[in-house]
Amino acid sequence: MGNRRAWHEALVTTLPVLFGYLPLGAAFGILAIEVGVPVWGALLMSLVIYAGAGQFLAVALLGAGAGLAEVAVATLMLNSRHLFYGLSLLKRFDGAGWRKPYLIFALTDETYSLLTSQATLPRQDHDQALRISLLNQAWWVLGSLAGAVAGASLTFDSRGIEFALTALFLVLTLEQARRLRRGLPFVIALVSGLAALFLLPERHLLLGAIGAACLLLLAHYRWCTPPRESRP
Repeated sequence: MGNRRAWHEALVTTLPVLFGYLPLGAAFGILAIEVGVPVWGALLMSLVIYAGAGQFLAVALLGAGAGLAEVAVATLMLNSRHLFYGLSLLKRFDGAGWRKPYLIFALTDETYSLLTSQATLPRQDHDQALRISLLNQAWWVLGSLAGAVAGASLTFDSRGIEFALTALFLVLTLEQARRLRRGLPFVIALVSGLAALFLLPERHLLLGAIGAACLLLLAHYRWCTPPRESRP
């Protein structure tokens, strides 16, 4: 297909992401300014980190005085699902050449959904996959920049903007619950969070809750999951 037509098709494909990323990116930009991140810092995060929920988590934790180790571990845990995205696309990205590093870097939830659900996108059309990935990041960067500039230059009551992070995680939790249809992981997460809230200092609360939840889930898998019957 012609280059202009290919970009037009990629633009049309990413329009739903545009309408989601612009307001959410703007909320991130405003929140970043509120916790003391400069405009260039918010823009740089969206360019070189590009982690969506991970960026919300990072600025919220930094604003609360969390250490870099906690921020790094929490962001890694939050985005660990991308490991499985990448594994499922290994064959699809085979032969992508110089495009492959960026395709891996830009693999967000929404981009993964577009790349795996487009019936008209050939499996080995790496150029079109690159266009879709670039446009999706462009929408996020534009939203982040607009929000950061607005937060730095306009005077308005931004109280409650930090709830965007809470709302985002509620949506992610509900979506995971809808797909998983199992209550135990969420009960373990709730119990671990409450225990950390009462037993640990605020600075180590998140890291402790994540660690406790992981240990409990591993223990349940090790001792409470019935072994699978081996087939002859």
